[in-house]
Amino acid sequence: MVAFNVRPDIDAAAEKLSSSFGAKREIQRLPEVLWEGETVEMLAAGVYGRGNGLLAMTNQRLVFYFHGVMSQQVEDFPYSRISSVQWSGGMLMGTLTVFASGNKAEIKQVPKDQGKALADHLRMKISGSAAPVAPAQAAPAAASPAGDIAARLATLDQLRAAGAITDAEYQDRRTKILDSV
Repeated sequence: MVAFNVRPDIDAAAEKLSSSFGAKREIQRLPEVLWEGETVEMLAAGVYGRGNGLLAMTNQRLVFYFHGVMSQQVEDFPYSRISSVQWSGGMLMGTLTVFASGNKAEIKQVPKDQGKALADHLRMKISGSAAPVAPAQAAPAAASPAGDIAARLATLDQLRAAGAITDAEYQDRRTKILDSV
């Protein structure tokens, strides 16, 4: 894999890519479209709109970035606006479909390993950023906190098994979950 030397968070995410084909320029220029304080957690290459580009999952949003010779395209999906995520994979490639604010975006030709991991990680993000629960509905959940923690730990185990998070991230998040008890 090519070393990019852009920024530590971007470099770490780029190292996990099986292929950066069609996204090298976007990786180099990604800091131009990121917000202040925004960090990159995962990257994947894919086709959306005008051509090959880069999917960047950050701590604040999902961004599709295409930087061509004559034009560029940036489309972002804040986690609070994403209602669901769908992954359909073939033998080598797949399609990530993001449903946000009544719109549907299909990012095609995403390498299977990257797309599956990104979809799983994205599902975890949007489930954690769900709308606040009304106080009357909070009581049943409070009655069984052990079930909630078990579900969170099971999701965390699945993410690690899928390669969506590193062992260090797994340990850190597991500790936070257990400390919340």
